[in-house]
Amino acid sequence: MTDLTAIKPKQDKNKKYMLVRYGLMNNLGLFEHNETNIPRLPSQVVVKTEKGLELGSVVGSLCPYKTGQFKLDSEQIQKYFQTSEITFSPEPSGKFIRFATNEDIGEEKHLEKIAKEEMAHCKKLVAETKLPMKIVNVEHIFGGERIIFYFTAESRVDFRELVKKLAHEYQSRIEMRQIGPRDEAKIIGDIESCGQECCCIRFLKELKPVNMRMAKMQKATLDPSKISGYCGRLKCCLRYEDETYTELKKRLPRKKTIVKTQFGTGKVADAQILTQLVMVELDSSQVVVVPLNELEIVAPPPASETKEDELEIQADIPDSQNSKKIEAKDIRETTAPENEVGHIEPQTEQVPDTPQDNPPDDENKNEGSE
Repeated sequence: MTDLTAIKPKQDKNKKYMLVRYGLMNNLGLFEHNETNIPRLPSQVVVKTEKGLELGSVVGSLCPYKTGQFKLDSEQIQKYFQTSEITFSPEPSGKFIRFATNEDIGEEKHLEKIAKEEMAHCKKLVAETKLPMKIVNVEHIFGGERIIFYFTAESRVDFRELVKKLAHEYQSRIEMRQIGPRDEAKIIGDIESCGQECCCIRFLKELKPVNMRMAKMQKATLDPSKISGYCGRLKCCLRYEDETYTELKKRLPRKKTIVKTQFGTGKVADAQILTQLVMVELDSSQVVVVPLNELEIVAPPPASETKEDELEIQADIPDSQNSKKIEAKDIRETTAPENEVGHIEPQTEQVPDTPQDNPPDDENKNEGSE
């Protein structure tokens, strides 16, 4: 978990802020405003960000704002996200302009229609230039300051000529943003196997790494078609209960630990994490199942067993050499950067040796404009 206790930027108490979700990637941020009353109904607002004017939705509108101020201060919001292992900056993301009018909503729908045409045209140019990339979606900023094209590619792509053609065609600032499979699902995903909309669309702001160890610990099936999500990678929900499973597993004795029960002394044969039941093979070869709180540990397991358990855990985490094999089975570890933006100079992308969190969207941004 990220330690944010050292950095505690505080908001100006004399200024009012509202929490807004905005943009195609559902970013969340605080915006300064001067409104006295915030509607309790779901409301759309026009805000100004570093990209320009954008349309967003007020978060927490069902809970009354106190004199126009969001009821949680920056430290409370930061603590909430820190508990969820999400990095959240209490610094303002921009300024509130106005509550969205019918004209604003109509203009947004018009821009969405134009974005589809821009996407079709960009796909045509990509095919003509034979660039190894797939256009996923287009975001036309509400204020018209720029057009953002989201794409996926196996490696870095030299898209300078493409940017020039697009800038000449639309006379606007063009931004090409390379994303990974998980962010692709976040943009175009639909209903998952659980019957709910993809978590990354509904509420997940930051996509954390998920690995096979989590699936094995939760006794989930290892069938790739059942534990892989819309993006083809391990489902993010495997991470939700991992902390609980890890804590419960620490309480259980290891296999071959010598324990004393009401039935006699024996060795631990197996254990169930959720029920906290331990299967013990008695000295008489009889097998009994005993609750954890009714056990007494007599002697720890042999050192060789401890080392084998450690090796088994390490083997669950794919390294840089076997990650490609797992990827072919659509059950690869979701640790690769998801928001990597394509660079001008083509380079070979290397697989990281250790799991890495997704970098922020604004890193390594390459823009082209004319």
